[in-house]
Amino acid sequence: MTAGVGRRARTIEEIGQNLMALQAVEPVNYRAYEPQAGDVFITSWAKSGTTMMQQMFHQLRMGAATGKGDMDFDDISRMTPWEDVALQNDFDMTVEQRASPRGFKSHREYERLPAGMRYVVTLRDPHQTYASFHRFFEGYLFEPGSISLDESMPLWLMGGPGGCDYYTHLLSWWARRDEPDTLLASYRWVVKNRPAMIRMLADFMGIELTGELAALVEDMTSREFMYAHKDKFNHQMICDSMTARLGITDFESTKVHDVGSDAKVVPPAIVEQIDAMWAERVTPVTGHRNFAELAAELGR
Repeated sequence: MTAGVGRRARTIEEIGQNLMALQAVEPVNYRAYEPQAGDVFITSWAKSGTTMMQQMFHQLRMGAATGKGDMDFDDISRMTPWEDVALQNDFDMTVEQRASPRGFKSHREYERLPAGMRYVVTLRDPHQTYASFHRFFEGYLFEPGSISLDESMPLWLMGGPGGCDYYTHLLSWWARRDEPDTLLASYRWVVKNRPAMIRMLADFMGIELTGELAALVEDMTSREFMYAHKDKFNHQMICDSMTARLGITDFESTKVHDVGSDAKVVPPAIVEQIDAMWAERVTPVTGHRNFAELAAELGR
């Protein structure tokens, strides 16, 4: 018996109904996360490079442990478990991982994550995240063409499952940019400087980076490689839950595209709202008038 509206949503309200139904689950396999020294949380905000960093992290540790990459999975979030939706997916967060260090996905701010761990965060321009949000969720959470970019602000403000709003996340991690337990970079910088990010992440993980391992991970984190294997990065576990509980079977979206999202598609009225929230919440704290200024100071 299906719950929610019995199909993909056609309004913001129906998205809420489906998400509530999706979360109403009696767990069978679920076990809560149990912290261990050395754990790494990949905790970028939604649509800000989380998937690329999960892939980079997993291939670095697998290449170091086995001498080769690993694509033997149906969902990258089975390799780096996603704590925010583990209960919804009836997933055991204590499952043994294939290599060390252990890695976990989240979209949370620092204050709602276990303290004393290590954290990898990529930040992205808010306008780009808005465009990417709509692009991904159309054909996934809602019917194509049913919710316009002008109507998507409530969805964007919600953030990813279990996460927080964009500005709370950004300010939380900006405050920790110089902490040794936090590796912070902008998504745009990572895309343009993958070899440098691979070196930084390997050092952060305590992995000796050989030339062979660097070349392997660089190849397996390219847009071309990830797009060719896009089914591995499309929330298969969530899709399975949506099929079982909501009756949705035809998913017409993908997280990894052959071309990146374009912020130019964001309507001017939405741009104004995003910029007004930045001016109200970010500028008084960091002094930056926009994301470009913040990323320039970060330097990566």
